[in-house]
Amino acid sequence: MGYLQSSATTTTAVKWLGFVTAVWVQAVSGNNYTFSNYSDALKTLMNLTQLQLNNLSVAKDVGKAFGLLAGLASDRLPTSVILLIGSVEGLIGYGAQWLVVSRRIPPLTYWQMCIFLCLGGNSTTWMNTAVLVTCIRNFRRNRGPVSGILKGYIGLSTAIFTDLCSALFSNDPSTFLMMLAVIPFAVCLAAVFFLHEIPPARTNAEEKEEFKYFTVFNIVAVIVAVYLLAYDFIPSPNSGLSLAFSIILLILLASPMAVPVYAQIKSLKSMRAKRDVESRIGEPLLSEQATDGEIVEEKRIGVEEDGEAVAPPCVEEEKKKPKPVLGEDHTIFEAMRTLDFWILFVSFLCGVGTGLAVMNNLGQIGLALGYADVSIFVSLTSIWGFFGRIVSGSVSEYFIKKVGTPRPLWNGASQILMAVGYLLMALALPGSLYVGSVVVGICYGVRLAVTVPTASELFGLKYYGLIYNILILNLPLGSFLFSGLLAGFLYDAQAIPTPGGGNTCVGAHCYRLVFIIMAIACIIGFGLDVLLAIRTKMIYTKIYMSRRSKKSTSLANDQ
Repeated sequence: MGYLQSSATTTTAVKWLGFVTAVWVQAVSGNNYTFSNYSDALKTLMNLTQLQLNNLSVAKDVGKAFGLLAGLASDRLPTSVILLIGSVEGLIGYGAQWLVVSRRIPPLTYWQMCIFLCLGGNSTTWMNTAVLVTCIRNFRRNRGPVSGILKGYIGLSTAIFTDLCSALFSNDPSTFLMMLAVIPFAVCLAAVFFLHEIPPARTNAEEKEEFKYFTVFNIVAVIVAVYLLAYDFIPSPNSGLSLAFSIILLILLASPMAVPVYAQIKSLKSMRAKRDVESRIGEPLLSEQATDGEIVEEKRIGVEEDGEAVAPPCVEEEKKKPKPVLGEDHTIFEAMRTLDFWILFVSFLCGVGTGLAVMNNLGQIGLALGYADVSIFVSLTSIWGFFGRIVSGSVSEYFIKKVGTPRPLWNGASQILMAVGYLLMALALPGSLYVGSVVVGICYGVRLAVTVPTASELFGLKYYGLIYNILILNLPLGSFLFSGLLAGFLYDAQAIPTPGGGNTCVGAHCYRLVFIIMAIACIIGFGLDVLLAIRTKMIYTKIYMSRRSKKSTSLANDQ
């Protein structure tokens, strides 16, 4: 008995320690969104046109297409191996770019740079797959908060890197690339030892305790985001202030360690209290009954944990069905044969594809509108993207538990707001780029954070790693369509050639048509999200009724 209690105590601490390291990995794995911070250096060094530069950004995003390998590996390899593969790829991909931009080696040929950008982009798919798949399985009863927190820190990572580089190295692009190569590699090496799959919560009490801890993570993350946002608006901070900012930021990022420490202390106290009671009353007569009750409870909720939406009366009958229904585990081919998968896929493309085009072109958009320093727009998009991710994850989970609101409705709301943001940037009114950066960041964050748990609820967790990476193909596809083709061609059509190669464009006309077309795409995405919400209404009603039933049963048992 003592051994089992000690094992449970250790498991609880390890689970939360693993989640902390997952947060750290996500906080340094958003390097795919930092291209604007060093794109101008590449354009100048390699004498590129805007179309050529945009195609480099597409090569970076094409690396995500090979995330299918990470998805396949997630069901066959341990989390530690997947993390190692991603960290080594990032070290090589961004390390080579650092060597070029720092002029330690002569500029590589265009196709060679494409390969290294692709490697850097692919590295994040391995890290994100390892973290998201493992944590969604470990905390499957709180998928919304898990997705919001982890995706939120990915959004913050751009601001973390940007502000640290600005504070310590005066926005030097070569140093920035060195940070992208070395820091994720080091953090992933640490996560290898702690991030593993752990049995999920089995009872309503454990679910509530998890939610309380996630509230702490949310509070810390919001503090970090506000802190980064405040620093962005400090005009010309001196070296002392910049150093103090960096130290405090690192302390804030380390502060989630308090959660596993607290969980370990609480578990030890609980175990000691149980031992004291047992020593006073002797062998407890109800221990076997309690154990039997736990087994019954595990059998009762076993199916709900995998699908959350389905509680079939007979598992054998379910196995005989030729096709799974929504809410049950789908293989990737079964999922791709459903209309709902493709509605989710295309609506996701409209949101993240257009958002990624803005992030890849923020440097040139800012310069075209007359801003000498565009780092603040990169940081604003990152920070407000964090708020979009972290709030939408928890809010969508709350409304499912309260009234059964389908998650796709939140995606639809974000698409409409994103369309408004693009129209504001097309008008190019004073300050519209600030507002547009905030709106695009929020909506892009909502889109990512809500789609992750939605896919797991509709198609199950068994093959979730591969299904997730199929959906993530929208990043390279959207980058190619909206950034490489649309923005690249339309910008070059307006640009003026510069001596020595390359071109430049100044004025609101440079991107106006691009923004209008992307706004139309978002309106199409809104229609698809509403359609998906209607088609999946019954699934979310079942989830709501299932959780309500479990809550009622738990309250009755307590009484």
